[in-house]
Amino acid sequence: MNQQAVEDYLKTIFLLEQIESPVSTSRIAEARQVQPASVTNMVKRLYDRDLVYYRKHYGVTLTDEGRVIALEMLRHHRLIELYLTQELGFGWDEVHEEADALEHVISGKFAERIAALLDHPRFDPHGQPIPTKDGTLSRVVCQPLTQLAEGDGGVVSCVADDTDSELLSYLAQLGLVPGVDIRVTKVEPFDGPISAQVANELIVIGNKAAATVYIKKN
Repeated sequence: MNQQAVEDYLKTIFLLEQIESPVSTSRIAEARQVQPASVTNMVKRLYDRDLVYYRKHYGVTLTDEGRVIALEMLRHHRLIELYLTQELGFGWDEVHEEADALEHVISGKFAERIAALLDHPRFDPHGQPIPTKDGTLSRVVCQPLTQLAEGDGGVVSCVADDTDSELLSYLAQLGLVPGVDIRVTKVEPFDGPISAQVANELIVIGNKAAATVYIKKN
C-alpha cells in the first residue's frame, strides 16, 4: 500500500471529521474525487493497519495512531504553504498543489526548521490553524459570512477551502483575506448576494463564495 496514499486518506478523513463524525465513505469519495468502491477498499486496508475504526453503514473515524499521522501531514502542508507565500513570493492561490506534493517528502526535522524560520506561526496563509509539533490544533470561534446579518461586523478569520485557486484569486481581488475588517451592509433574500464594507471598499459577493469565508465577529 502506497504510503503517500495512506497519508492523503488519513488527512482527508481528519478534515472531514471536523465537520461530521463518523465520516461516510461517500463523503471521502467526494473529497478524494474517486469511486466509492476505491474508498471502501482503502478504508479496509487502513482498518487492517489499525489506523481507522470502520463499520459498514456506520462510517469511519481515526484511531489515535491514524490521527497522529494525519496531524503531522496537516502540519507539514500548512507550514509549507506559509513558507511558500512568505519566503518565496507565491500567491495564496498557488500553494495548495505544491504543499500537497511536498508534505510527504519533508522530514519532521525539516518541518521544525521551517517553523523556526517563520517564528512558529499559528496559522497558514488561508487563516487555518497549524497543528503544533505535539499534535494540538487550536480552535477559533467563527462563522460563515452567510450567517451574518445586516450591520454585523468582525474580522475575516479564514477561508475554508484552500484547494480552489480560482476562488482564492477572486476573494483576494475582493480583499477578503485573513485579518481584514468587514461589516455587512446588505443581505439579499433567497440566498442572494451580500454587500459588505471591507476595509475602505464596498464589495458584493455571491452566496456560494461567501459561505467559504469565515468571520470572527466583534
